[in-house]
Amino acid sequence: MMTAAALDHTVRHFREVLFWPVQLMPLASAQPQWESLAQGGEENPWRRLKDRFQSGDLEFEERHYKEFVAFLPYVQRFIYGESHSRKSHDADDPPGDSAIKIFRRRGVAALRLVLRDGEAPITLAVEHIELWFFDDINVAFLKVELSACDLPFADVCDLLYRFGRSYPTGWDEGGHGKHNVHRAEWLSADGTVLVASDTDNREKFLSYTRAHRSPGIAAHWDFLLRPLVLDPSEETGLLRYRQIEYHRMPLMAFLSVDNPRDISREDWLRLGLVATLHPDDALPKHDSDVAEFEQRYCYDRFWTDTEAGPNTRFLCTGRAFIVVGDAGEDYFHNRTHGILAQFRHQYVLMFLIAHFHRAALLVFSDRMVDAVHDLDIHLPQSISRFRRRVYGSFEAFLRFTHRYWFHELSERAHVQALYRLCSERLGNDALYREVKEELRDMSQYLDSNSQRQQSTTIVRLTVVTVFSMVGTVATGLLGMNLLAEADAPISTRMVYFIVTTLIVALFMLLAILKSKQLSDVMDVLADDQKSLRSRLVALGTAWRRNLP
Repeated sequence: MMTAAALDHTVRHFREVLFWPVQLMPLASAQPQWESLAQGGEENPWRRLKDRFQSGDLEFEERHYKEFVAFLPYVQRFIYGESHSRKSHDADDPPGDSAIKIFRRRGVAALRLVLRDGEAPITLAVEHIELWFFDDINVAFLKVELSACDLPFADVCDLLYRFGRSYPTGWDEGGHGKHNVHRAEWLSADGTVLVASDTDNREKFLSYTRAHRSPGIAAHWDFLLRPLVLDPSEETGLLRYRQIEYHRMPLMAFLSVDNPRDISREDWLRLGLVATLHPDDALPKHDSDVAEFEQRYCYDRFWTDTEAGPNTRFLCTGRAFIVVGDAGEDYFHNRTHGILAQFRHQYVLMFLIAHFHRAALLVFSDRMVDAVHDLDIHLPQSISRFRRRVYGSFEAFLRFTHRYWFHELSERAHVQALYRLCSERLGNDALYREVKEELRDMSQYLDSNSQRQQSTTIVRLTVVTVFSMVGTVATGLLGMNLLAEADAPISTRMVYFIVTTLIVALFMLLAILKSKQLSDVMDVLADDQKSLRSRLVALGTAWRRNLP
């Protein structure tokens, strides 16, 4: 429960950014998914954003420049693409475009929330709703940015905890979804309700999960992603997606309060752990996350706890990234030069990259699990399909490693420190090592299986060659005039030739059929560690054992 001091606080400016990672299903054609979305007609609510670096009708402001220079050169090329001089660069190596393709949704202007049954609704402005695609990786992120002013601190914490869940995890005694907002409505510019949440429709979610062995998606989130449809469903849709992680979406929040120094430690804890700690639950004081909260999750480079300031605190648990500062500091809420501008640009990209790494690695892991699940070692076609899928995953992982995977994001100490903190809390390095080891194990299995098959083939060919020498000698004898039939009629000579050929062919066929047993016989005879008599006895035993 929030403390009395928290109830007195007012969040002068509130901003939340939600990221929902989804796994895109590959298309039948080789066309990227974002190209299919771009080809939608006038009814398609998504429009691809123009490149600010190339479009002449978009302004390039100082905040965009500061965003660009905050990152290291290879990160810049990943996010923004690159350009080459015509005079100094090889024409066979054209400049690369940005690896990120962004689409923005039209038609949604506001969000109206009822946090709990009986409470007054809260309306937030929708700044942007975007869909981010990444080249070579079947991952997309739905990005929703919301803003509001003059909200009670307790309502903000409740909103952060309840909103941003793609489906309910259960229902209370009143039939309402647990941990979800009581009601959420997306509004158009004229206030028309476009869609409302349906988390209290228990029968819908139960029947969907039973039919598809997958949780359904709440109506207000399903609406935003259209024309993308959930993959297990029977709906018709060219672009299909699956959930990557559980229902809670990663979130970022910006809170501007009158005096953040008055926020108690308990309220800092509840705010920082808002993704996992229910606002009504008692604080687990003996939990390590609570006992070591400042060391684990707080970045206090800009927190002086003095009247002179600055008093800006960063909270990062991996799933949540929250910035709290003094509303009286002009620099904190400045949209061009201050922390708010950095929050919307540098910090959003930093947080997105960390979660993109995790989502991509989880998708790789899921693909390998599915490949192993479909493997049947008794069916050659299944092994061939498994080989193709593993090699395809290995190639995609190689591209991911060299194009997207990095530890150093920025030369600016605070940006790099926050990125490292977020990545560590998400466990990205351990997940990367795990996926890499899984791919190595599968590749080694395929290599060893291929070598085993080649070795078996070589052994059998060697055995057949050795025993075929008998037939070669036999046919050679015919050429030595052992049977003086040179002057015999052609029919007689043909009979001798055909009989000899059939006998040799039969002998070779027998050698092939018994190549494994003959190989064992050769191994026994070649064992010079035993006497001739012992080898002959062993040969007899082996021969009797191999008799059909």
